[in-house]
Amino acid sequence: MELEFHQLEKKYAGLRIADAPRIARLVASLCTHGQQQPVLVVRASGSAGEVERYVLIDGYARVAALGELKRDRVAATVIDLSEADALVLAFRLDRNRVRSAIEEAWLLHELIEAHSIAQRALGPLLGRSASWVSRRLALIAVLPAAAEEAVRAGILPAYAAMKYLVPLARANSAACVQLVTQLGRRRVSVRQLARLYAGWRAGNAAQRQAIVERPWLYLDLDEKQAESAAPADRGTEREQRLLRDLGVLTAICRRVRDALRERETDLPWPTVLRYAWQEAQAGFGAVLAVVVEGGHA
Repeated sequence: MELEFHQLEKKYAGLRIADAPRIARLVASLCTHGQQQPVLVVRASGSAGEVERYVLIDGYARVAALGELKRDRVAATVIDLSEADALVLAFRLDRNRVRSAIEEAWLLHELIEAHSIAQRALGPLLGRSASWVSRRLALIAVLPAAAEEAVRAGILPAYAAMKYLVPLARANSAACVQLVTQLGRRRVSVRQLARLYAGWRAGNAAQRQAIVERPWLYLDLDEKQAESAAPADRGTEREQRLLRDLGVLTAICRRVRDALRERETDLPWPTVLRYAWQEAQAGFGAVLAVVVEGGHA
């Protein structure tokens, strides 16, 4: 069926991170192919009047992309479930889309607080272990609200928040709040947040305070210091590109390792992950073959 936008209640928009690049890709796809997958909705309780209302469960990005195209209708599938059961169903059907750890934590918190589901019941409902539920909830229990909102708005990368802001908040919650506040609405990269956290850990009390008070100044000074400390002979341009790419590859491998550790060992891999791993293995194999052939190993 088709629904008009004014019939939709978007009460669960806060369970997902704002993802402008993904919405842009969906806009391009909608222009080319139209809407290929309906959004999931349930009937809103207490609907009154002539217009029946529906709660949007899954498909917030698709609705946002349609809005960018000035559309006011969306193809939808109505599921005859409670809102809580529908949220659980959407999560279990979402195997080919990777949610960040903090998005998973938001869903768990919503099910507990808004729908009165006991924490011990969440693992079986979602197909996860009790330890997975506890670890996810612990993340948002530590992370300050200001940091959560920055992640939700897409200003702070979710991975960086989990990797650097969570340990910072555990060590000094006030410093974490101040850092996020001073970063403002300007987008920060994973690498930049890593440098801020490394500088904070290595600094004394005065240096730590300076970092959280003026983080962008610290990043500028740190970048200039790194450039001045670089060796005079920087090699050829091709070697420098290779050096940067190897550094990126190293960082990506670390992130993949951390993500794999977060997965439950007894869960099957989604098809998209298995295919991606096969492609990565092929890429590593091709690089290794060149290294061995050239005698660089």
